[in-house]
Amino acid sequence: MKIDFNKNNDGLVPAIIQDALTKNVLMLGYMNEEALKKTNATKQVTFYSRTKQRLWTKGEKSGNFLNLVDIKLDCDSDSLLIQVLPKGPTCHKGSDTCWNEDNIETYGFITNLENIIKDRKTNSLSKESYVASLFEKGINKIAQKVGEEAVEVVIEAKDTNDDLFLNESADLLFHYLILLQAKGFYLQDVMSVLKQRQ
Repeated sequence: MKIDFNKNNDGLVPAIIQDALTKNVLMLGYMNEEALKKTNATKQVTFYSRTKQRLWTKGEKSGNFLNLVDIKLDCDSDSLLIQVLPKGPTCHKGSDTCWNEDNIETYGFITNLENIIKDRKTNSLSKESYVASLFEKGINKIAQKVGEEAVEVVIEAKDTNDDLFLNESADLLFHYLILLQAKGFYLQDVMSVLKQRQ
């Protein structure tokens, strides 16, 4: 890894810190060559503090270390993406990230869809929605819909129409997300079980 520590004439490169599991950005720090060597040697992220004018290992006082997983160099060789497993909150103010965000795993569009389903479940103004009507009919009807969609996926899997197969798969996933919330769970709960099995 050939890093250009002299591009900015200060011997420092930005180090973006990302949670290796959630993929959330936790903080930004700066490293010089010595900080990088110490990070690699100890497997705990060490920065060069521009205010203290010295090396500092994140967590040296708080115990909230950033345990090294991987280091990637950008295309211009002048900034780092450092993937970590954080031990405790990252920000010195006590939040998970330096942007005061919770460091939780999300699934992009699926998480947005889960939030819409949750809104339809709890918002009395959405009673005309299909999702709200399913919740009103109860767990048996929701479970029945998941079963029906699963059978349709199996049928389409044996056929050659990829569009029908993908549409039925989308219907199955959608109804499964509804079933999860009817039982008081989210996709994250299922992912936790899968991670434990790994």
